[in-house]
Amino acid sequence: MTGVQTCALPISARDAVLHRIVAVKVMRPRADEETAFAMRFRDEARHTAGLSHPNIATVYDYGEDDGTAYLVMELVPGEPLSTIIGQGPMPVERVRTILGQCALALAAAHEAGVVHRDVKPANILVTPEGQVKLTDFGIARATDGSGHTRTGEVMGTPQYLAPEQALGRPVTGATDLYALGVVGFEMLTGVRPFD
Repeated sequence: MTGVQTCALPISARDAVLHRIVAVKVMRPRADEETAFAMRFRDEARHTAGLSHPNIATVYDYGEDDGTAYLVMELVPGEPLSTIIGQGPMPVERVRTILGQCALALAAAHEAGVVHRDVKPANILVTPEGQVKLTDFGIARATDGSGHTRTGEVMGTPQYLAPEQALGRPVTGATDLYALGVVGFEMLTGVRPFD
């Protein structure tokens, strides 16, 4: 399985022009995948910047400095859903609220022609007020088929992959909804349905 390179958690910074605190995500590719990686990271900026929804973390800027690519995005106060799930099964009403907001975010992405392809608790942030923000469109794919994966190449986190995605077949919005169902199961039980 192939995936996007990992990075340190986004760091916070102050935008000197607009005078706001932002998150900066810095990615460093492995040397053997530098070209494809750079295209994927630029795509994340394009895909996310084109989405405007209260449940999707906003991307403000993209840039490169001496071979290091970075995204400047909304700083979302709160914690990843993966941390919340780590505290044990969640109440049904909270699960319903979080899943509903995730579904709204995915509907906006799908309406814009973008399939996330990596819906998982680590990519869902929850603010102290309970607002959900979907993040990390790093391996998203436009539904028009444009992308940088080869036919049959599998991208995503194995425990959340829909069957068609695991088989390297074309993905659709249903692929993201399958992953969201897995997230819902994990929220209710505290464990993933599959290893």
